[in-house]
Amino acid sequence: MKVSRVFEMRNMDRVTIEKFGISADLLMENAGNAAYSVLSREFGIQGKRFIIFCGIGNNGGDGLVLARKIYSSGGEVRVFILGNPSKFKGAAKSNFDIVSRLPIETRNSDSFASLQEHLEPHDAIIDAIFGTGLSRNVEGMHRDAIQWINKSEKPVYSIDVPSGVNGDTGKTMGVAVRANATVTFGLPKTGNMLYPGYDLCGKLYVSHISFPPSIRNDDSLKVEINQPLEITPRDKDGHKGDFGQALFIAGASSYFGAPYFAAFSFLKSGGGYSRLAAPKSMTPFIAGKASEIVMIPQKETKQGSISLENKQALLELSKRMDMVVLGPGLSLEKETQQLTRELAREINKPLLIDGDGITALCQNLNILKERTAETILTPHLGEMSRLTGISISDIDVHKIDILQRTANELHAIIVLKGAHSLIGYPDQRVWINMSGNSGMATAGSGDVLTGTIAAMFGLGLKLQDAVRQGVFIHGFSGDLAAEDIGEDGITAQDILDYLPLAMKLNRTSMDEILRDRYAGVCVI
Repeated sequence: MKVSRVFEMRNMDRVTIEKFGISADLLMENAGNAAYSVLSREFGIQGKRFIIFCGIGNNGGDGLVLARKIYSSGGEVRVFILGNPSKFKGAAKSNFDIVSRLPIETRNSDSFASLQEHLEPHDAIIDAIFGTGLSRNVEGMHRDAIQWINKSEKPVYSIDVPSGVNGDTGKTMGVAVRANATVTFGLPKTGNMLYPGYDLCGKLYVSHISFPPSIRNDDSLKVEINQPLEITPRDKDGHKGDFGQALFIAGASSYFGAPYFAAFSFLKSGGGYSRLAAPKSMTPFIAGKASEIVMIPQKETKQGSISLENKQALLELSKRMDMVVLGPGLSLEKETQQLTRELAREINKPLLIDGDGITALCQNLNILKERTAETILTPHLGEMSRLTGISISDIDVHKIDILQRTANELHAIIVLKGAHSLIGYPDQRVWINMSGNSGMATAGSGDVLTGTIAAMFGLGLKLQDAVRQGVFIHGFSGDLAAEDIGEDGITAQDILDYLPLAMKLNRTSMDEILRDRYAGVCVI
């Protein structure tokens, strides 16, 4: 499903009204009906008591439609308008006029304190204070109202986005409602899908409220939810070379885990032939842990990292590979960093660069821009900061915009790792991944990801799809581990160990389990 930014949704509203003649009044009526449907499904209506907090914009208008629907279905509802009702306009004003004629208790004030004595009793709260257009921190009576809602210990249902959540970034604007469920309209907004907004939404629903499919699926909408893909069935007569060959150039003194996790996860995800070029002194230890990996011992620097002397042999070996992974645990040793840059420039195969490899390339990004073969980068926020020269805090707020620009400038597929990792393509498409959990924030997890992506390519997916599927399978494996042992204490080894089961379920239960579980949003 596509995901929209706030300005894109406003444009969809305008086109729907002007081109298709679907009026603003009808769109608001449909939004209120959708909110009613969610409330009825999640909580029930008849005989129950509701408080609706309405702002004085269209979000408040949606809440007024819901108030009318609750009343007509046998629920008791009171409406509290935060602000002056004379400021309602258009469809919102029409709905305020309708509610004013009904025997629905309606109060308004510029002070939350004056409303507070009228707020009890109730069974549930509807949040229709702000829509997606919030651009500054919440203050005054709106802040007081949101804080009261969060302290109420009653079920809370938000309309469009929880009030106080930025509709584009998902960030909290000072304070935000924590909802049990949220219904959004047209398409989910990026603020619904990114943390902490996604968490604050509770169970997330979307209603298309009459937006035609041609608008919802327009090519100009570049952001989409990452769904699991179908993987080509394994050839029953295949040999290991048929399931992909990958070379991992990784490891240095004191970094034994990274090369092991990267190279072995390729095999555990279904890849066929994993070769590991690591410093000579460490290969016996890795081989003892994963003897299925083919070891290519490398000459070392005095510091125990891979020496520049290995360059030509590595280039020759790379020619026989389907993909090369460069960087896990390579170290920041000067000679090895130089080797990394030279290999990145000359390897003419799909190249996945991670960790210390990204740090090396930050010194000369033109190497990435000039590559003719495809490039994949898998940075965390700190590495993305080094790639872009933008602070971590700014990237965290503007993830999608910065990812789109950077992937385009570097001609690379970029996986920005984190909660709901983002996959950015050079053509500015971005996929929001829904699998994974906080227990995966552990050393070595990113190395497992690199091998998983390489395996998806080896199994026959096109490179862009292989990256998407690798990110999904990696997160799915972590979720399976969390189901069995809990999120606390998950290690990279646990994620690696669950990869075969993740692959099995992806192949056998994709329609029944995975699409619903990782849809990210329920369509009504």
